[in-house]
Amino acid sequence: MITESPFGYDLLNVETSGPETGEPIVVLHGWGSSAQIMRPVAEAFSDRYRVYNLDLPGHGHSPQPPVPWGVPEYAGLVWEFVQAHTDRPVTIIGHSNGGRIALYMATHPEMKALIRRLVLISPSGITPKRSAKYYVKKSVANALKAPFQVLPERLRDLGLDWLRHSLVWKMLGSSDYRQLDGVMRETFVRTVNFHLDDVVSRVEVPTLIFWGDRDEAVSRYQMTVLEEKIPDAGLVVLENAGHYGFLDKPDVFIAATSHFLENS
Repeated sequence: MITESPFGYDLLNVETSGPETGEPIVVLHGWGSSAQIMRPVAEAFSDRYRVYNLDLPGHGHSPQPPVPWGVPEYAGLVWEFVQAHTDRPVTIIGHSNGGRIALYMATHPEMKALIRRLVLISPSGITPKRSAKYYVKKSVANALKAPFQVLPERLRDLGLDWLRHSLVWKMLGSSDYRQLDGVMRETFVRTVNFHLDDVVSRVEVPTLIFWGDRDEAVSRYQMTVLEEKIPDAGLVVLENAGHYGFLDKPDVFIAATSHFLENS
């Protein structure tokens, strides 16, 4: 289903399943993923819940945003969708960056009223502990930008734009960054550098967190921060599972989530 959006974004692809009268669940995939990857999650709960499985802009069958977006813009679109399609608070199941968006919504003064529960799978959003390699790359990037900072504004902007499209700049970025261009490259930068350490303690809804002990994208440290800062949060460690723990250990994920939904 393609949904029109008055938020300023024309098309949003949504896979809708489950009874119309069922309690609503919104499923949000991670960066570089899609509703297709999250389909097993949607199908697992569509027997009794009304499930909305979204392709976020720039992913799956949803087109790119018209300008570079960040977490607030993605969250605003999801919030708008919830307002338009449900008449009660929703549970959000968010994987990775989808979890980051869900956390932002649950801490936002206006949006949080529409959130009933959170189920977060290896969520992003907490600042990771950085390696020495990260700081070396950051120092090189700052050194490359420095000569342009002293130029007049127009020349500075042109120079920095050229730098961001240069081969050396691309090599400094992650593999995800190097695969992107245009609007989605800047969107990626804005998104991955958006952290919620200072606000996650404002999450007031029951929160269930899953993390695979072989996850190399987010760390146990980041999950511990969430578990400790969110007043009503629990952490389930999925043994021998990676970043896509809901696919690696589907039975454990579905059983734990079902129990959580029925008892919170």
